[in-house]
Order: sequence, then C-alpha cells, then structure tokens
Amino acid sequence: MKNTIITATFTDQKESLKSIINNFQNEGYILGNQDRNEIRVINLGAIELNIKSFKKPNIINKIAYGYLRKSKAERSYKYASILKNKKIGTPTPIAYFENKDLLGLNSSYYISEHINVDLTFRELVTDPEFPDHDTILRKFVHFTHSLHENNILFNDHSPGNTLIKKINNVYHFYLVDLNRMTFKALDFNERMKNFSRLTPKKEMIQVMSDEYAKITGENFDSVFNEMWKQTESFQEKFFRKKRLKRKLKFWKK
Repeated sequence: MKNTIITATFTDQKESLKSIINNFQNEGYILGNQDRNEIRVINLGAIELNIKSFKKPNIINKIAYGYLRKSKAERSYKYASILKNKKIGTPTPIAYFENKDLLGLNSSYYISEHINVDLTFRELVTDPEFPDHDTILRKFVHFTHSLHENNILFNDHSPGNTLIKKINNVYHFYLVDLNRMTFKALDFNERMKNFSRLTPKKEMIQVMSDEYAKITGENFDSVFNEMWKQTESFQEKFFRKKRLKRKLKFWKK
C-alpha cells in the first residue's frame, strides 16, 4: 500500500519522483548527519531536490503512524505548506511518500526544494567572529517573532534547523525538520522558552533579549530574565540526560 501526495506544480513529474524514491539509496549524494534519518540531494532535471528518508519506525510507531497519527513525512509536507502560505521561510514542499502494509507504516519520505545556504544558526553559536554576527542574530529574532505572531510554535527551534542565506545584502531564514509544530496563540513564557534550545551563551541571549524587547515593547530585564531562565533549565535537562546515557552505557558493559 502506498500513499503519495505531490504539489500541483510537480504532478507532471510523478513518475520521475516515484522512480527516485524507488532508487533512493543509489541516487544523488548524502547530506549531513545520518544518525536517525537519511537525507540525499538528488537532481530532477535542472532542479535540486532535498529528500529525507525517515528512520524505519519500531513496531509501536509502525502501527501508530499507519492508523492513529500522521507520519513525520506527512506532517513535514503539511507544515511546510502552512509556513509558505504565511510567508514564513522554508524550502518549498514538493511531495511526500509513504509505504505501508497491513500492520502500518514501513517507510516514508519528504521531498522539498534544496537550498544552498551560507550558514545555519549553529555557526553563530560556534563562531562569535562570524561576519555580521550581531546583524544576523538580530534579524533572526525578527524571524522568530514573526513565527510567534503567526501563532506558530516550532518545537525543534534548535541551532541546525534554521538555514540562513544572504541575497542582495538581505539575510533570509528557512526552517527545516518541520514535523514537530504547534499552531496556537503563544503567551510570553512560551515565546521565551522557544529560544531556550538555541545557544548556551549568555551574551547571545542578551542580544536576542534586547532585540525582542525592542520589537515588542516589553521590558528588557523581563525578557532577558525569562529567556535566560528557560535556557538554563534546558541546558540542565540536556546535560542530565547525557550523564544518564553515559551511566546506562557503562552498566551495559
């Protein structure tokens, strides 16, 4: 059993897209970290496609994604479509494919346009001397604020999930890894918590707080104190989890 959705502008390429999915392992080149999912960049004529093959689900998720929940591929496609409609930057969604059997979901793929970018948010964290660092960081805050004003909570707002490209001296931002989003009005604490996964650096939090306060008219100290509190809380949980994993690996030995 197969489920395929293709955006209207690519319906005439359906057979070519199906062929690419069927030969996924032998097409294009691998992009980025392949720990959980595999991403390949594959040409379709003059167009570069970014195709994400999601990790094969375990038996529980196989059933859940087959009958109870939308797959990550479907959510990625639908959420990208919502972002595009709201004029929020993300690579253009093209299609998603699902392969199922009677038990549920076997495999799934999300296809979007491939964008060659200049950096991700991660470079701002690792390289404080990156050219235009302050400008890019402040523009990123405007981008995040636009998400919040459009009632979008990007639950994976982390350093690798915002791509940045400079076009005609203007920085453009594109969200990727979209399958975890919530669409609702956000209160102040939720907005501040949405910055918590981005950087552990206090000086970056100060800059982002300053810009967010300027945009919204909120008091700087209120913005900074809440944003930094949420960041510290996330960092504490993150490293606690890492320590626990190391202990589990030790005892398994």
